[in-house]
Amino acid sequence: MDLLVFIALIVTGFVACAEFGSYAFVHPVLRRLQPPERLAVEQGLLKTFGRVMPIGMTASLVLAITVASKGGSSSWSWPAVAAFGTALIFTLIVNVPINRATGHWDTDDPPPGWERARNRWEYFQGVRSWLLLVGFVLVCAAATA
Repeated sequence: MDLLVFIALIVTGFVACAEFGSYAFVHPVLRRLQPPERLAVEQGLLKTFGRVMPIGMTASLVLAITVASKGGSSSWSWPAVAAFGTALIFTLIVNVPINRATGHWDTDDPPPGWERARNRWEYFQGVRSWLLLVGFVLVCAAATA
């Protein structure tokens, strides 16, 4: 295995696991919290994930494109690019604007419709998480083909 593929596996695996873990294990618990606590935790997650994931998700797409562009790349490579690219598009169009708004909400007095916005975010978090996980699996398949 060459170094580029190895780095692609590490980065795409980290991003997919972090996002999918958040979707599958963290956010279901958050939904059961009362609004002030839920929003306080959501805002905290925005600070931690918001520092790492823009770099990680962009790097995942760039690495997937780079691996797919190499001569002799596997037929699994371009579908991985599509998965990472689609996840990034949903992130930028849906999740980022909701995250920006959430970061400014008063946890004790959230704006009307905040739950609807967070539910929309949750839905697209699920879509993104599955796309990232599938992208990682496809990068793994490409690496072993």
